[in-house]
Amino acid sequence: MTPELARALAALPHSPEFRFLDRLVELEPGRRGVAEYTLRGDAPFLRGHFPGEPLMPGVLLLEAAAQLAGVVAQSDPAHAPLPGLKLTAVRQAKITGTVRPGETLTVRAEVVGRLGHLVQARASVRAGGAEILVGELTLSGAAGDSD
Repeated sequence: MTPELARALAALPHSPEFRFLDRLVELEPGRRGVAEYTLRGDAPFLRGHFPGEPLMPGVLLLEAAAQLAGVVAQSDPAHAPLPGLKLTAVRQAKITGTVRPGETLTVRAEVVGRLGHLVQARASVRAGGAEILVGELTLSGAAGDSD
C-alpha cells in the first residue's frame, strides 16, 4: 500500500477492534475506492456468530462498506472533511453470501452524491469470487461549514 493510501486509511476514526478494512487498494479521492479485509479466525464476534460455524455478520459487511465510503468521502479535495461522519441510512441492501475465517473481502464504494453534510454512496462486497453484498448508503457529518 502506498503512503498516500495508508494515510487515507489511517484517517478512519475506528479503533483496530472495529476496523473492517486492512488495505486500501485503490482510491480516486472523493469518487471511489477499493479495499480488502481478511477475516481472521480470532475475531471476537465469531465466538457467538455462530459457535462451531463461524460467519461474519451481515451487518459487519455493511459496516466495512460504510467505512470505505467514509474514507472515499473524506479524501475529496473539493470538500473539507466532515466532522463526526457516520452511517445514517441503508437502502436497497442485499446480502447474498457469507464470509468464513480466512476469506478476504474486496470492498468497493463509490460516492454518487453530496448535499451539505450528507454523502450518498453505492457499495459492494465480494468474497470467494462472488458478490455477497450490494447496497446504497447515506453518511452524515456534523452540519456546518463543510463545503
